[in-house]
Amino acid sequence: MGISNFPAILQPIIQQGYLEREFQNALTSRLGYRAIADREEFAVGIGETLTKTRAGLKPSVTTPLSAATNTNLDNGLTPSSASVEQYTITLNHYAATTDLNMVTSRVGIASQFLLNAAVNGEQAARSLDELARNTLFNAYMGGNTSVRVGLSAASTVVPVDDVRGFQFNMVNGVQTAVSGGNPLAVKVAGNPYQVIGVTIDSANATSAWGGISGTLTFANPVSQADGATGNPVVAANAASIERANQRTSTAQLVAGDSLTMAALLNGVATLRMNAVPEIDGVYNCYLDPMSARQLFADNDFRQLFTGATSANQVFRQGMVNEFLGLRFITTTEACVQEHPAGNGLKVRRPIICGQGALIEGDFAGMASADVAPADAIVSLVDGIAMVTREPIDRLQQIIAQSWYWIGGFCAPTDITTTMSTVPTATASAYKRAVLLEHVG
Repeated sequence: MGISNFPAILQPIIQQGYLEREFQNALTSRLGYRAIADREEFAVGIGETLTKTRAGLKPSVTTPLSAATNTNLDNGLTPSSASVEQYTITLNHYAATTDLNMVTSRVGIASQFLLNAAVNGEQAARSLDELARNTLFNAYMGGNTSVRVGLSAASTVVPVDDVRGFQFNMVNGVQTAVSGGNPLAVKVAGNPYQVIGVTIDSANATSAWGGISGTLTFANPVSQADGATGNPVVAANAASIERANQRTSTAQLVAGDSLTMAALLNGVATLRMNAVPEIDGVYNCYLDPMSARQLFADNDFRQLFTGATSANQVFRQGMVNEFLGLRFITTTEACVQEHPAGNGLKVRRPIICGQGALIEGDFAGMASADVAPADAIVSLVDGIAMVTREPIDRLQQIIAQSWYWIGGFCAPTDITTTMSTVPTATASAYKRAVLLEHVG
C-alpha cells in the first residue's frame, strides 16, 4: 500500500509528514497514569503471557561468626538464598478505526483527514492511560473491602463488597489461589481470621470502583458482631490506603472527610518506609481538580504558606507542581465514584506513586516487516501504531484511518521487601503506591 496508490490530493500531505505530526501532537497531551509505567519490550515468539522473576534481598548478618563453629569445609556456615517473586504481563490487542469518504468530504478533505488523525490519536492515548489507571487501582484497592450483607448469626461465609485481593496468596513468590492449605490472613472489624475460599457473585452487586462482589469463606466462623454490615475486611498483605479522619472503610466516609496535607505526608512517609524509589526526585500524586481544591481549605496547608514569598504564585495558580516531596498531576480521569451509602457524596481517590508501580509490556513485533510491510503507511508513535489504508472499495473512495496497540500492563508486588531486609517496611504486597480516600 504505497503512497502512489492514494489520490493525488492526499499524496503531498503524507509525503510532508503532516499526518504523523498531527498524531504525535494528540498523544503528547496526556493524563499521566501511563507515564509512571516502566516500559519493557515483549519479544516476538514467546507466547501471549510473559512471567518475570524479581529477586529479593537476604537478611542482614549482625551476629559474629563463632570461633568454635568456624571449622571444617563449611566454616560453620549454612548456605541461604534470596527470596524471589514473579509478576505476569499478558498481551492484548486494542484497536479502533475511522473511515473517510473522499466524495462526501471533498470540500474539506485535507482538514478532515488531519482531524481524523488527531481524534484517533487522542482516543488511543486516552485508552492506554485508562488501561494503566485500571491496572494500578485494581491492584492497590485489593484486599480492602467491607461486609456487604450483615450476618444474622456467626458464619464461615461472609458476603463482601469486593473480593479483589482476597483470591490469591503468594507461595514461593507465585500467586496461588487461597485454600485450606494456603489460607490468607485477614482482619474483620479488627479481629484476626483466615480466608480459605472465595466465590464471585453471579450478578455483581459491588459498590466499589471496578469491584467484584462475592463471598469469603473463613476457616473459623466470623462472629455476628464482626460480620455486621459495613464492617471493614482487610487482608494482612493489603496495600496501604490513607482515609480521611482515619476511617476504616470506604463506606464509613462522611461529609467533611476532606483531603488534607497530613494525609499526603502520611502517604509519602509510607512509601519512604518501604524504600520505594522516587521519580526524578519526588513521588507522583495523581488527583482530580476537586481534590486539589480541598487542599487550599486545609489549615496546615494555608499556614505553611502564610507569609511565604511563594504564596502568591501558589494561590494564583490554584496548585503547586512539586511540594511535600510530591509532583502533583491533576487529571480528569481520576478514580471518582458515588458514595456507597447513596447520600449524594462522591468518594475521590488521589494516588501517590513511586517508580516501578506499573510495568508496561509493548509487543516488539508491531512494526515488523511481516506486520507492517515497507510500503505500508504505518507509523509508530509512543509505542502505538497508526495505520492509513488506501481506498480498496469498488469506487476507490473510502480511506481507513486506524490505530492499534499490542501490549499489557501489570502492577508488580514487592513481597520480598520485608522487615528482615528493610526494617521499616510494611506488610503490604503492593508497596509502590498509596491510595488516599476522601469525600468531595
